[in-house]
Amino acid sequence: MVTTAPYGAWPSPIDARLVAEHEGRPEYVGVVGDEVWWTEGRPAEGGRRALVRRRSDGTEQTLLPEPWNVRSRVMEYGGQPWAAAVDADGRTVLVFCHFADQRLYAWVPDGDAAPRPLTPVSAVGGGLRWADPVLRLDRGEVWCVLEEFTGPRPTDVRRVIAAVPLDGSAAGDRAAVRELSDDRNRFVTGPRISPDGRRAAWIAWDHPRMPWDGTTVLLADITGDGAFTGVRPFAGGPEESVPQIEWDPDGTLLYVSDADGWWELRRADPDAPGTPGRRLCRPRQEEFGGPLWQLGARWFRPLDGGTIAVLHGRGAMALGILDPVSGELVDAAGPWTEWAPTLAVHGSRVVGVAASPRSASEIVELDTCTGRARVIAARHTDAVDPVHYPEPQLRTFTGPDGRDIHAHIYPPHSPGHRAPDGELPPYVIWAHGGPTSRNPLVLNLTTAYFTSRGIGVAEVDYGGSTGYGRAYRERLREQWGVVDVEDCAAVAEALADEGTADRHRLAIRGGSAGGWTTAASLVTTGLYACGTISYPVLDLAGWTQDGTHDFESQYLTGLIGPYDQVPDRYRDRSPLRHADRITAPFLLLQGLDDAVCPPDQCEPFLAEVSRHGTAHAYLAFEGEGHGFRRAETIVRAVEAELSLYVQVFGIDRTDVPVLELTK
Repeated sequence: MVTTAPYGAWPSPIDARLVAEHEGRPEYVGVVGDEVWWTEGRPAEGGRRALVRRRSDGTEQTLLPEPWNVRSRVMEYGGQPWAAAVDADGRTVLVFCHFADQRLYAWVPDGDAAPRPLTPVSAVGGGLRWADPVLRLDRGEVWCVLEEFTGPRPTDVRRVIAAVPLDGSAAGDRAAVRELSDDRNRFVTGPRISPDGRRAAWIAWDHPRMPWDGTTVLLADITGDGAFTGVRPFAGGPEESVPQIEWDPDGTLLYVSDADGWWELRRADPDAPGTPGRRLCRPRQEEFGGPLWQLGARWFRPLDGGTIAVLHGRGAMALGILDPVSGELVDAAGPWTEWAPTLAVHGSRVVGVAASPRSASEIVELDTCTGRARVIAARHTDAVDPVHYPEPQLRTFTGPDGRDIHAHIYPPHSPGHRAPDGELPPYVIWAHGGPTSRNPLVLNLTTAYFTSRGIGVAEVDYGGSTGYGRAYRERLREQWGVVDVEDCAAVAEALADEGTADRHRLAIRGGSAGGWTTAASLVTTGLYACGTISYPVLDLAGWTQDGTHDFESQYLTGLIGPYDQVPDRYRDRSPLRHADRITAPFLLLQGLDDAVCPPDQCEPFLAEVSRHGTAHAYLAFEGEGHGFRRAETIVRAVEAELSLYVQVFGIDRTDVPVLELTK
């Protein structure tokens, strides 16, 4: 039986606690012997990331109990935090980064009683941090990225590739760490070692470029005593982004490059530096890579037999097997629409993290010999009947100057409810973070939380988003706060014009860069009835240099322009400078331990808003950083957001705590 009730007032079995329980997706997959290992979030355990393994018999085991938290803070967004291998005695040796102190630890899971530290603690600035490790059991070392703070400011930092002894001799002695590269490059990835062990390759870039602007592949010879020599540039450049490199078993280098406008897979001879790599796939306007936000991301892996497992797509990433000789690409069968850049291989098998609009992230294995793909771990289970999940509509809208805008539209959906005839639904425009990122095409219970109650969601991949080629990505160059705002507004207006959404009940929300777009939209348009701003950038001038972490400290040079040349632009686009223009109620959510968008961005903004009497609420969370990980925080944030919409949209429901709005 279908019940008639107003949009937004529908009851739903998807509550905020269910949303929180399903926030911990698997990441950083690897194969160790005949086992598959990965990290996964545990919102109920303070948001820590646990390390889990799937044994050969199919059973799963959490390797490290609380409070161990396998997560790196390098560049604040982290990267590959663990490496493991089987030694000559058949023992599995694990090295990992513990979030609390950022030290590297070593552990033999089936032997040692407890992990033992490998690296020292530094009291300088943010200390010593490690990521993207490569075990060198033959040398008794682990080679990885070292991020070392040299002073109290977030930009007082240097990064090198370093070798850490596995015997623990560096645990109390920084001098025992061997530096393999110099620090002339501001940013480096972990090394990739050639099959014969004689060469190392890595990726480097410098301010003010971000890794999706331009990177350089560096190549070095490895001496007999394990030093790097003859370092030389091999590929990439100031206007070419290379986000991943790997050695093929035949000794050639495979890498992804956007030299021709799309991230494409190429092969090059390491003995011919500077020679353009040969494109391996027949031309197709799709991405074979993505933005390097976290070190160790892998969009491709070479397989035994000469083929290559690749992620590719336009707006979403599918898994395929590429024959580099013929250039033919065959996609893996299965329901998954989105594969994360964390591929691992074992012989002829590929393991990765995949999801779809009907399933959250799970560990999937593809047997390339049979073509069969199956879920092997972290299996998605439906906590509610999947008839309550929304169905995405992939749409392309027309923005200013006739430009395309890609979006995922999730109409309100409930199997047991419909709205009264003639009523139009409220819609929330979702602006993703980054901004050099995009919205994944996957099941998101936060989305379902709203759509199952009768509130539509529109996820906008505004100009500047990845997944659609470099030209689309660079629409945001010096236009942040303009193109993103215009594109979100164009989608909202189109939904209202076509009768899909109620023009008077439109909202906007977003976190991080999406929080910026939300705040900027409330300042510059009168389109939205309210907004939810999460851990945002609010003052551009205050977010340059030491106002944020080092990785993004010069991001605005590309997004806004050089500060010394266009200072007025920084002031004119900042929501803080025009808070008096905001008339729509809003909710501001902030983690108090956020090093990327610090809470001091919020305080003057709130003071200015209060001075002008705009209704708002501010929720700040102890122990949360950039993005929320704890179950109790997620529950409070989701329910507060719904309460905002209930009050502003005039929805009659009493099953959510009332959010106190002040003026």
